[in-house]
Amino acid sequence: MFRRTFWFSTGVAAGVWATTKVNRKLRQLTPESLAATAADKALETGARLKDRAVNFALDVRDNMARREAELGEALGIHEDPALPAPRRYPAIENRTHPQHRDNPQYIENTKYIDDTTYSNDRNEDH
Repeated sequence: MFRRTFWFSTGVAAGVWATTKVNRKLRQLTPESLAATAADKALETGARLKDRAVNFALDVRDNMARREAELGEALGIHEDPALPAPRRYPAIENRTHPQHRDNPQYIENTKYIDDTTYSNDRNEDH
């Protein structure tokens, strides 16, 4: 009697375990789960590539500075430490430029585009 109960409960436990494993695997193979997994892998790969690119850029910059110093020393060119570093200007839109779309002069100069008498039809009779 105990022997049958043992094997019955063992079979039930094995069935529950197998069912759980199969259901988990089926959930992993749904399109949503596969898409999420692919997105996670892509983000991880992108982060790894970004880190490698940043490290590469830093190595290149360090080696470039070192080589410039070597060349400057070999050629006798020395930078004056009293001079400030060259200025770098950020890329800012110049809204006062005559061709900027927010400039009133630009808008006034392009009013002919909205004029209905101006025709761009190349198939019109001449």
